[in-house]
This record gives sequence, C-alpha cells and structure tokens, in this order.
Amino acid sequence: QVQLVESGGGLVPPGGSLRLSCVASGIVFDIYAMGWYRQAPEQQRELVATITSRSSIDYADSVKGRFTISRDNSKNTVYLEMNNLKPEDTAVYYCRLYADYGPNYGVDYWGKGALVTVSS
Repeated sequence: QVQLVESGGGLVPPGGSLRLSCVASGIVFDIYAMGWYRQAPEQQRELVATITSRSSIDYADSVKGRFTISRDNSKNTVYLEMNNLKPEDTAVYYCRLYADYGPNYGVDYWGKGALVTVSS
C-alpha cells in the first residue's frame, strides 16, 4: 500500500520560514517524479514545485527565489524549504508521487496535505 505522509506545516509570521517533508512508503521511490502542490481556501489546487527522478526541477513563478524543492532517495523523502513566506502562501500543501513518462506512466499518488498558515 502506497502512502505519502507530509509533515512540517504550521503557523508562521510573514517573512518566516518552514520546511515541509513528505515520506513515501510502499513504492520504489527513486524512479518517480515528486511534486508539491497547494490549495488555498476556495481556490483550485496549483503546482508549487516538481523534481524528477533525475532531479530536474521546476517552480511556479510565484515561489521562485523563495522556495527550494529537494529529494533524498535514501530516505524516500522530498522536501520543500519555504523562505520569506507571504500571507498569500497560506494553503494546504500536498505531496505528489507520479510517473510522467515510461512504463509506469499513470502511477499517481497524493498525500493528505499539511496546512501552512502565514499570519502575524
């Protein structure tokens, strides 16, 4: 059974930092792409950052220069380092594991989310 478990969310003041972690289990981790997405209240879910199995990285324009995605295949974990947080970053952050090409294309799992609130 595949599980993705996020942690590290919480309340932080504007300008603060948080690091989210997502641990995967029940699947071979290092052959899949990983992504962080977020959904603010009454908004659609949006991409924040992705990292492929070869560590090719992409970011949403709104977080470039502030957020950093990374992965540690030895720990089956993907991270999202978030700096200079803004109130508009407030959302539930979701971890995603997926195959974007090849024989495993269609594999697509999501975590249950971690709430990040940026407020003074």
